[in-house]
Amino acid sequence: MSIRSKIVAATMAVTTAMAIGGCAGAGSFTGGGGDAVTIAIISNSQMQDAIKLSKEFERENPDIKLKFVSLSENEARAKITASVATGGGEFDVVMISNYETPQWAKNGWLTNLSDYAKKTPGYDETDFIPSLQKSLSYEGSMYSVPFYGESSFLMYRKDLLEQAGLTMPAKPTWEEVAGFAAKLDNPGDISGICLRGKPGWGEVLAPLDTVINAFGGRWFDEKWNAQLNSPETEKAVQFYVDLVRSHGEPGAATSGFSECATQLSQGNTAMWYDSTAAVSVLEDPSASKVVGKIGYAPAPSAEKGDNGWLYSWSLGIPKTSERPDAAWKFVSWMTSKEYLKMVGTQLGWERVPPGSRLSTYEIPEYKAASAAYGPPTLSAMEKADPDHPTVQPVPYTGIQFLTIPEFQDLGTRVSQQISAAVAGRISVHDALAQAQQYAEVVGKTYQEAG
Repeated sequence: MSIRSKIVAATMAVTTAMAIGGCAGAGSFTGGGGDAVTIAIISNSQMQDAIKLSKEFERENPDIKLKFVSLSENEARAKITASVATGGGEFDVVMISNYETPQWAKNGWLTNLSDYAKKTPGYDETDFIPSLQKSLSYEGSMYSVPFYGESSFLMYRKDLLEQAGLTMPAKPTWEEVAGFAAKLDNPGDISGICLRGKPGWGEVLAPLDTVINAFGGRWFDEKWNAQLNSPETEKAVQFYVDLVRSHGEPGAATSGFSECATQLSQGNTAMWYDSTAAVSVLEDPSASKVVGKIGYAPAPSAEKGDNGWLYSWSLGIPKTSERPDAAWKFVSWMTSKEYLKMVGTQLGWERVPPGSRLSTYEIPEYKAASAAYGPPTLSAMEKADPDHPTVQPVPYTGIQFLTIPEFQDLGTRVSQQISAAVAGRISVHDALAQAQQYAEVVGKTYQEAG
């Protein structure tokens, strides 16, 4: 089966009920004449800031009008993938990640942005964090450019640990984290830890896959034999589910990134393991009650260390766009050094999209604002190694996802089983038995192709 067929089939399995039409528009769209650029974007805080500031772009480029289609994360993944995979042409700019970029570039679906970058004075493609630049490239050229990048780390309430007589190690283990969660948990008042349990390959599987890696587990062995029911994987998933069920947030099975961000920022949980991008919420005085009270530690270890993931929300231009030059003008504006400084000066330095450019970490105002979380973010991103994510060898790349077309569907199906275990509807053993069957089907296609 071709890559196109695999992605289309996987996408349609996830998006049967999601037609391309009917997207809810957001942001600025004056329409009528000019070079209208339609941008599919994720509806989180940094992207909403970009929509707010886009009027500056339109003032500087009066011949280009912008239309934003703002979508929730799961909906965006489905609609954008369906549009690009089928050549729908609805969007001139799409917000994608380092999961889609190399695959779609290989299939000829994206415009080579390195060609544009080299012709754009001051854009400086080499300023992007090297691990991120590599993950967004195919055959040496970038096919999407990062709006922000992230790894993962442990966030914790320094004041609560101090009150409990606890000291967070410089490099905590998962067993130590579980012990702290038990001691800090105060049911009805504050949970010991917040962990994602919401279904979605980009929701619960993001942190859980790093735990599986840490415990020595993997999705497939070198010969594409599924390993989701291996002792190492089952131990990791059982640990995760037990931890969040015993000392996690209420409603864990429906909690994702946004819900946990609210839990910690509003003082309802003592710890949270998740994206380094969370700092834009936690350190924002207008949104958080715990500004200055949060400590940051590396992704916890077990059998393996350096378990932080690598992810980027980036901007790409589909080959089907009829306005690639105008689209690049906007893409280069939203991912430029100047944009990052504009966010800092107009909205606050804690709201600067992190983890994309090395030069960001040299801006004096940003260095001061990010003293607690800037260095650990940069360190985690630089250490992330998608080519070697596990203790034992694997035939795939990717840390919190597998860079194969089938993973959107496979990951979604597996995540539903895990979420059901978090909810207590099934056991971890039964969840992984079903997940193993899903993975075996995928593994068999690679074995037959090989």
